Order: sequence, then structure tokens, then C-alpha cells
Amino acid sequence: MVADLNALLELQEKDRAIQAVQAELARLEPEVAALDHEVAEAEGRLAAARTGIVEAGDRRQEIEQKIENFKSMQERKRQRLEWVRGAKEASTLMAELELGRGVLAKEEAEWIRSADRVQEAELQAAEAERLLQELKESQAAGREEIAAKQADAAERLRAAQAAREQAARHVPRPLRMRYDRIRQGRAPLAVYPLHAGACGHCYTAVPMHRRQEIQNSTELVMCEACGVLVYDPDART
Repeated sequence: MVADLNALLELQEKDRAIQAVQAELARLEPEVAALDHEVAEAEGRLAAARTGIVEAGDRRQEIEQKIENFKSMQERKRQRLEWVRGAKEASTLMAELELGRGVLAKEEAEWIRSADRVQEAELQAAEAERLLQELKESQAAGREEIAAKQADAAERLRAAQAAREQAARHVPRPLRMRYDRIRQGRAPLAVYPLHAGACGHCYTAVPMHRRQEIQNSTELVMCEACGVLVYDPDART
């Protein structure tokens, strides 16, 4: 039983080594997420600026089309005016032409302003693109450092997992299955030493007869309170 206990504790140490490396990798994730968030925000501003260019361009084309339509209407009215004989109808057409000239002047002024808005949108997009590029350049060193840490941790994780597989071969299958099942619970570890007659994890007192079994190394006892395996540290020698 002592040999099985030692093999199981060795397996647990390998699992702890794996957990330590996984924790390193987990601590790097928020750093990467923070950098990605900054880039995403800058990309969002650039996308919005580019959308502004499209919208300003569409508005400019809309005004151009409206101006062309007004010009066509004005031209048709001028042609009709040449053939009109009645003074009343001629007066009406001239009033419409004058009104049309006023509307056309307003639309042409708006068309000129739309050109300014297109240019402003283009400048905003260029500035957003410049800031995005600067941000990526400023992040480059930090990202390289994080990537190097991730690569190193990933390599150590692979080594730790290989060592774990090797250690697992020395634990009897039924005991290993029991151990793996306990590890899926809430306790940080699956195996704890007996501490002053109590479970080393939850500190619940172990019944006397079961404590004797632990101390005699006849059985790995499960804590009735938290479910971990309890062993006598003096029994390992």
C-alpha cells in the first residue's frame, strides 16, 4: 500500500506542476485580451470613419442626382415657355422657373458643402488608420514578450503532461480512476495528509477506527465530509 501511496502522491505532484503552468498561461490571457480590446476599439473607430466616407459620398451622389433632375425639369419648362401663347400660362411657367432656380441654387450650395463633408470624412478615416497603425506598433514589443512567455509555458506544459503520463503508469488503475474522479470535485487536490486526527483539507475529524486504518497503511480512506483521500504522512517511510 505504501508503494501505491507514494506513486499516487508522485502523480499528484505532476498534476500540481501542470496546474502551475496552466495558471501561468491563464494569467497571460487578460494581458492579451486587453491588447486585443485596444485594437478592436481602434478598428471600430476606423470602420466608423470609413462608413462615414461612404455615407457622405452617397449623400453627395444623391444631391447630384437631385440637381440633374431639377435641371431637366427646368429645361422642359423653358421649352414649354417658348410655345406658350397665353399670358396666364406663361406667367405661371415663369414663376415655376424662378422657384426652380431658387431650389436649384440651394441644392448646388448643399452639393458644395457635401464635398467638404466627404473630405472631412476622408481625413477622419486617415487619422483613424494612422492611430491604429501606431497602436499596433506600440503593442508589438509587448505582444512579442507575451508570445515568448506563452511559447515557453506551452513547452513546459507539454513536458509536465508527459511526466504526468509516465507517473500515472505506476498507479494501479482502480486507484487512479478513483483519484481522477476526486480531482473533478471542488478540492484543489485529491490526496491530503492526516493532520492531528483530522482531514488535511477540510479539518473534519476522522473516526478512530478509520484513523487506525490510515495509520496502519492498510487503506486510503476517503474523508466523509469533503470526499478527498486521506493518508498518514508517517506511513510513507
